[in-house]
Amino acid sequence: MGTARNSLPYTLSSPAALVMLAFVAVPLVLTLSQSLYGTLGNGVAHLSFMQYREVFGDTYYRNIYLRTFELSVVVTFICILIGVPEAYVLSRLSQRWRALSMFVVLGPLLMSVVVRTLGWAVLLGSDGIINSTLLRLGLIDEPIRMMFTFTGIVIALVHVLVPFMVLAVWTSLQKADLSTEQAAETLGASPLTILRRIVFPQVIPGVLSGGLIVFALTASAFATPAIIGGRRLKVVPTTIYDEILSNLNWPLGTALAVVLMVAVLLVSIGVGRYVENRYKQVF
Repeated sequence: MGTARNSLPYTLSSPAALVMLAFVAVPLVLTLSQSLYGTLGNGVAHLSFMQYREVFGDTYYRNIYLRTFELSVVVTFICILIGVPEAYVLSRLSQRWRALSMFVVLGPLLMSVVVRTLGWAVLLGSDGIINSTLLRLGLIDEPIRMMFTFTGIVIALVHVLVPFMVLAVWTSLQKADLSTEQAAETLGASPLTILRRIVFPQVIPGVLSGGLIVFALTASAFATPAIIGGRRLKVVPTTIYDEILSNLNWPLGTALAVVLMVAVLLVSIGVGRYVENRYKQVF
């Protein structure tokens, strides 16, 4: 009887484990094996690290990785600045207005990211609504170049990803104890002190999880950088697409993907541990 009980969790979780193995683990192993694929002069396949030497040794690819991670950091930081106050306001609204506000926040997620990005392309173009309005108001003499720029990609990605930050922080605030804020206010604490010493520590887990989600999604984003950034302002996902489908260089494309995946994983683990340690020391 005891043995049956001990094996019950494994029996119940085995279908999900098999699905995870089939659709996640196996493709990752195949991707890694493809990145190590090389051929000799006679066409015989062999193990090769040539692709990784090219990725780490070529300044062209290093600059693309630097641009990708710079983009991820900037988008994550802006999403934190926008998402944290927005989530805090949402948590303080009445139930009726909260439901309406959540629909407004989550509304963009109901639409395809390609459609949203094309909408930003219309807005940011030289003949778009933003430039046309500024020209008619006499605020500028010539159109501002926003398409095919780093700034344009940041604007579009923030619009796409800020709901994830709002949801993560809002979830943390739902677990917060409002009585502690009321007690601090009764004891004479200022609103700034309440935010800094009571609210902020309770929000940190949501900011961390939301930030890691936004960072990872930005680093792996393809549609928005491809449409807004064009073919010249490349990031790692668009470079992977070009190498695999345009140049038919599958080993190099998969090597770029493996390096990106490992880098994002290491950054996520490192930042998570650093923030947790700082959180314990300060609070």
